[in-house]
Amino acid sequence: MRKLLLYYSLTTTLLLVGLALITTRLHRESSRLRSNQQALLADMTFYRTSLDESAAAVEALTLKCSEYRQLHERDTEHIRRLGIRLRRVESVATHASQSSIEISAPVRDTLLPRPAEPLLAHCDTARHFVWRDAWMKVEGCILGDSVHCHIASCDTLRQIIHRVPRRWLFFRFGTKAIRQEIISSNPHTQIVYSEYIELPRRRTK
Repeated sequence: MRKLLLYYSLTTTLLLVGLALITTRLHRESSRLRSNQQALLADMTFYRTSLDESAAAVEALTLKCSEYRQLHERDTEHIRRLGIRLRRVESVATHASQSSIEISAPVRDTLLPRPAEPLLAHCDTARHFVWRDAWMKVEGCILGDSVHCHIASCDTLRQIIHRVPRRWLFFRFGTKAIRQEIISSNPHTQIVYSEYIELPRRRTK
């Protein structure tokens, strides 16, 4: 009789532990799906910082490796070509920006010697212009009915990942969402797209 009670107690305990683990896993999965749904429904926010820098904010998606592999085949292939296993990736961020600028620069005449004719009398005249600032350089040459132009642009993107807490009255607690802020230092650059994906963390031995 005691053995039966002992077996019954052990079986009941194991079932309760198993149910608790399943419930915890289902709760985490439900929270993940709810967070992803909220991130997909939320619009990307574009704004300017106090320094007049272009910035964008977007909530993070949390995907399983299988989900990411199915939804981002091209990115998965790029990761594989880098020799990185997808299961070792913690997060993937994708950004897109465009630079647009209106310039006004003086044009001056430049003498271009013809090949095999170094004498000044056999030189072509071209009109040359240069414009630059701390982030961009535009240099061009007008020769006849053609324009040859070289544009160089530099930029620094700062990525900030932070947690958005839940709010109730004046209290903040827990984590409502994971949010990414991406800031461009080039005033001529406008961020047009940003995506941040987190893959589930795995414990390392």
